[in-house]
Amino acid sequence: MTDATALAAAIADGRTSACAVMEATLAACETQADLGAVVYCDTGLARALARAADATPTEQRGPFHGVPFLAKDLGAVAARLPVAAGSAALRAKAARPAIDSHLFQAFAKAGLLTFGVTATPPFGLALSSAPEDRPEARNPWNPDLTPGGSSGGAAAAVASGLVSIAHATDAAGSIRVPAACCGLVGLKPSRGAIPGGPDYGNHLMGLASELVLARSVRDVRSVFERAHLPLPPVAQPAPARIALALPDRCDATQLSAVEAAADALSDAGCHIIEISAPDTLGQEAHDIARRILSVSLAEWMAALEICDDALPALAASVAAEGRATTAPQLFASSRQMASLSERAHRALFAGADAVLMPVLSSSPPPVGAQEVTDCDPDAHFARMERFAPNAALANVAGFCAIALPFGLADHLPLGVQLLGPAGSDFNLCRLAAEIEARAPAFAFPGPIAGLPT
Repeated sequence: MTDATALAAAIADGRTSACAVMEATLAACETQADLGAVVYCDTGLARALARAADATPTEQRGPFHGVPFLAKDLGAVAARLPVAAGSAALRAKAARPAIDSHLFQAFAKAGLLTFGVTATPPFGLALSSAPEDRPEARNPWNPDLTPGGSSGGAAAAVASGLVSIAHATDAAGSIRVPAACCGLVGLKPSRGAIPGGPDYGNHLMGLASELVLARSVRDVRSVFERAHLPLPPVAQPAPARIALALPDRCDATQLSAVEAAADALSDAGCHIIEISAPDTLGQEAHDIARRILSVSLAEWMAALEICDDALPALAASVAAEGRATTAPQLFASSRQMASLSERAHRALFAGADAVLMPVLSSSPPPVGAQEVTDCDPDAHFARMERFAPNAALANVAGFCAIALPFGLADHLPLGVQLLGPAGSDFNLCRLAAEIEARAPAFAFPGPIAGLPT
């Protein structure tokens, strides 16, 4: 398997070095700059980190020792790397953090070397990745298409092989959508499972969670194992009961991939049942997420004293929507969020241990189709919901959800996802590994930079 684990093994057994891998990575970032995946690269930092990694005693090395890593331009921060959330106004104000956030401390302890920043749309408000005043990130499988968002830069970097693994965040599908667009694995961890300190800047009332995008389930599981906070034990009976949910809004190609993944789980000994797609709950979750995101943006811009005319049209409209939301309305949303969490748990997991469903309704749209220059939030949020049906449900309910590829169609990867009750992240990874082991093999658009052949 060609993934971050394999790259770390090559460094550990002396077939290559952290310095050699980093040089290959920097060269790949330069030669593939037109992909738009990387918005900031600190070559001096990259080389210093690699030299330090090669000088680190064996007994002090983590499982991903010496593996290059990229931070998303939104969410938890890495020391010395600027974070602007894809915004020109924020880029002008952003100070470089002096220390790693708690999550990046965990990444560093695992051995990952964070040297640059990946593209995201302004404030994460799109399922594409076009930073303001920067080129839009493109899908390595077909550069005319989006890699998804808002972690699309990370997805493009991993699928193309610039890096083998990258930081990603998910407040309404932003890990799972790019994973599905680019043939990657991405876990949206359970609410509260991943550290958000010390500033909790991406908390979003519990909507957001962060981890990585990678090429394998084993990479994702290994990072989660080293980054997660204590989880309550969640039993999974044998055989596992899998509820298959097929929304009518998804095209036949997406549905066939999910049905094939269900056959794979059945072959692994799981019991498959069919349920109605949670479209009503999904729409309710989408509406709650929109309100929280708009209020969060309004508060964020006020704190930084950034006025609407310094923002893209959509962001200005969303911030205005947030300012118009009253405290009682926001409080009602918090109560609705708690209610939905309970109702969704009963609806989905009363007779099942996990739910298998599509991530996307169709193949990735063209670059530019999800522009944030539109000042109509209703049209924009509706377009996102149509592309990724029920994506916000896991965020609002606090569930864990993992996306992974299952085959190709028209030379593009197909993605499926598993949802599980809060705290069942490791159970989901085990089930995802069963799917992965039975999925059709495919080759990524590019080899991992620095990985010996």
